[in-house]
Amino acid sequence: MVKGYVKKLIILALLITAGLLLQVFGLFDVEKILLFARGYADHWWLVVILILAQTVLFTFALAGSLFLWVAAPLYPPLLSTFILATGAALGGTTAYFFSRNMTDEWTRRIENSHAYKILHEQDNFFTLFALRVFPAFPHALVNYSSGILKVKLSHFIPAAFLGVGIKSYVYSNIIYNAASTLSFEELLNLKTFGPLLLLSVLTLAGVYLKYRFSKR
Repeated sequence: MVKGYVKKLIILALLITAGLLLQVFGLFDVEKILLFARGYADHWWLVVILILAQTVLFTFALAGSLFLWVAAPLYPPLLSTFILATGAALGGTTAYFFSRNMTDEWTRRIENSHAYKILHEQDNFFTLFALRVFPAFPHALVNYSSGILKVKLSHFIPAAFLGVGIKSYVYSNIIYNAASTLSFEELLNLKTFGPLLLLSVLTLAGVYLKYRFSKR
């Protein structure tokens, strides 16, 4: 008989896989959602719905980040950024608790291991921020692994909001001002994601150097 914690880990793995497949193969019909949303863009409650929709999708490791293609064409960059960052932070937090509860038994079995302690030493705002701002990095992996490892929420939530916020503003500004519809591949050109990639790499480099010097 398969133990309960193994079943829970299988469920988490399937959810993450489903979310990645939705994002990679474009199975989430953004065009239909955008077409529907355009008719209600001047209503305040659409902002709330977009945030809640992201929250639900991120909770279950689904493609909440694809709402970039709904919010960015409808709203100015600052408002779009607020919608996307808030949805990602709320959805990330609910995913954090969901994965934490799903894997509580498994976590107790490994929390005294050397590998677990090393990962906990790197539980800081800057590591999480670097992963969030990194172009096209799967948020589901950050959300669920943070829940499993029980990283500090004081690091997790601000890193999610600021990291996603910076990345969303860059993308939203381009999409909102574009003369024609952009594809995901067109958006990820060097001029667009280069600064984000550099910010992420420099942040991780700083975390690594701090870790190395602390071990001396």
